[in-house]
Amino acid sequence: MNTKSVIQSSGIAFGTSGARGLVADFTPEVCAAFSIAFAQSITAEFAFNTIAIAIDNRPSSLDIAKACAAGLKQFNIEVVYYGVVPTPALAYTSIQDNMPCIMVTGSHIPFDRNGLKFYRPDGEITKQDELAILAADFVFSELDLSGIDLPISDKAKDAYIARYTNLFNGETLAGKRVGIYEHSSAGRDIYKSLFEQLGAEVICLGRSDEFIPIDTEAVSDEDKHRSKVWVSDYHLDMLFSTDGDGDRPLVAGEDGEWLRGDILGLLCSQALSIEALATPVSCSTAIELSGSFKTVTRTKIGSPYVIEAFADLNKTYRRVAGFEANGGYLLASDLEFNGKALKALPTRDAVLPALVVITMGNSIASLHKTLPQRFTVSDRLKDFATEKSKALIAELSENPNEFLNSLGLGEAKVVCKRDGLRITAENGDVVHLRPSGNAPELRCYAESNSEQEALCLMNRAFTLVNQS
Repeated sequence: MNTKSVIQSSGIAFGTSGARGLVADFTPEVCAAFSIAFAQSITAEFAFNTIAIAIDNRPSSLDIAKACAAGLKQFNIEVVYYGVVPTPALAYTSIQDNMPCIMVTGSHIPFDRNGLKFYRPDGEITKQDELAILAADFVFSELDLSGIDLPISDKAKDAYIARYTNLFNGETLAGKRVGIYEHSSAGRDIYKSLFEQLGAEVICLGRSDEFIPIDTEAVSDEDKHRSKVWVSDYHLDMLFSTDGDGDRPLVAGEDGEWLRGDILGLLCSQALSIEALATPVSCSTAIELSGSFKTVTRTKIGSPYVIEAFADLNKTYRRVAGFEANGGYLLASDLEFNGKALKALPTRDAVLPALVVITMGNSIASLHKTLPQRFTVSDRLKDFATEKSKALIAELSENPNEFLNSLGLGEAKVVCKRDGLRITAENGDVVHLRPSGNAPELRCYAESNSEQEALCLMNRAFTLVNQS
């Protein structure tokens, strides 16, 4: 077997962040091929003999990790295993140790799928690195999983907690009541300890023995209701949760309303005195309207594109960061905050924006009101084939004004085809359609001057799509 042919025939493909596919397609040979190809693709740039691996709480993740380790063994690479931890915990520790790593996670995608995220010793891989993995060609033999033992090290968990407990003091959150919506998040056994060490009273809620694919960009009605009830019943100052692998935050304030991820990122960036931002086209126009940044670079959707933009921004600016509509926060620069050193973590993180916002002094709801009042909603049509999405978007792109007129918005002011089809109307309303990079789903983002108007716009767009 060779890595290139195994990967090509696997049905596993790179999406917006990592290689994703059906669990049934993540055979031991496929897992080994991807792991070996990753290691081989970076050997010319980095000297290493160990790769770190961690997993999320999906039932399939441990077996995938063992297969990755078995493959790396054939490439003469040792493995250190950190067990179930958030992706940013694995990435942070590996960057400090100058070590590559692999996270086994399907993030927020449906239960029958999983994935692999790859990190070089200097951080998350780019789209160019993905191409190098697909081009790698190494011959490996039949796998022997019988001798694969993965003893758990607590180093990544401890280092991630220390990153934030060292940034604040033990009384920072004194008097604050923080709810942790645990569900099946990879970080659920870390967050309670972290917030308590900063002085908060913590209430753990909603723990599940079954994996729940929480999508922070399309929060379910059930989770919206839960938030309202929990915040009211437990008198919470903040309710905190994440997606499956703990790199995308969900934050609600004392009103029980989940904060949009890009609004959370904007508030965090203001507090960190960020000079230059990289953020995808799907994020709120409140970013530019706030006037808080010297420059804002808009990218395609996906953390690799945000990371690619950092290279140019870091040449000019000292405080550089990025975030996505899902709330994942990427810190591109080492900087000082709160009188302490904060090291860069150029991959999505859920904890930093949540901690920064709850320590800003004002309530989360009142902080939101200080921003330009632009409202974005998003959702997706499930079981909508990627090829069908692409064909639909190509058709609508031929005459975007006709589509906009059908939505009752008149003529288009700006048409952006950087990632799907994003149309800005003369009145500032925005509708954006794109295929999901991780699953057979069509995503729609809509932005307007009120949440109700944005919701109506999104629903009208989905109605037209279903009629087409």
